[in-house]
Amino acid sequence: MLHVSIVIYKHLFSETKTLIDSLRKSGIVDKIFIIDNSPVPSCDFKHEGLTYIFTGKNIGYGAAHNIALRKTIAAGVPYHLVVNPDITMDAYILKEMVDYMEQNKEIGHLMPKVIYPSGETQYLCKLIPAPSDLIFRRFLPKKWTEKRMSRFEMRNTGYDKIIDVPYLSGCFMLLRTEALKKAGLFDERFFLYPEDIDLTRRIGAYYRTVFYPPVSVVHHHAQESYKSLYMMFVHIWNLKKYFNKWGWFFDKQRKKINQQYIKQYNL
Repeated sequence: MLHVSIVIYKHLFSETKTLIDSLRKSGIVDKIFIIDNSPVPSCDFKHEGLTYIFTGKNIGYGAAHNIALRKTIAAGVPYHLVVNPDITMDAYILKEMVDYMEQNKEIGHLMPKVIYPSGETQYLCKLIPAPSDLIFRRFLPKKWTEKRMSRFEMRNTGYDKIIDVPYLSGCFMLLRTEALKKAGLFDERFFLYPEDIDLTRRIGAYYRTVFYPPVSVVHHHAQESYKSLYMMFVHIWNLKKYFNKWGWFFDKQRKKINQQYIKQYNL
């Protein structure tokens, strides 16, 4: 019923073991793909029950997941989970999420509530970003951008009910493969960061993209682009490609979609 892909880069098996154990215990995962973008292959992940694929170089996050997504689609499997290696979760949540998608065939992409290890909510339900949203967030003091960011991150919704969202995080993407057949896979021009914005937008043209907070996962991420000058450059370079594709300041679709959600949720 479900395939899973995890992209790693210089990760140890011990860093992903908790996630892999939960996936195995879920009872609905047929195959777990480990796509390794590291410079050298790892023997750690050559375990029974894991399909290990060494790419030979860092081909990017979306391109690596696409290797597994193509295999899932070719096998006729109805659902695929794209998940970060630094996610931990209870084993039962996948079945609950798949059951919800089975009951709601118009949903193409489902994301659970995502929290920090402290239990604090990660605000990952977002409007489609304009360049100003990302520039202000990164370079201006928080007190100057708090109101704008609150709307961008849809905080008025409370993060406590099932809602449609135009941009869901790529850290945990439960995808209907029929939706991928229509919308396409990850755009491999994006090495890292905006690939989730782009894919959610394209799926949203055909299916609902939904936030599902009855279940939650823990994301142990470190926001590397805020800590590393090189990763900041990678982030900005790939966002440039994204806005070149969709439009910088004149993106009529973005404006229309965002206005719909701002009105619907009183953001």
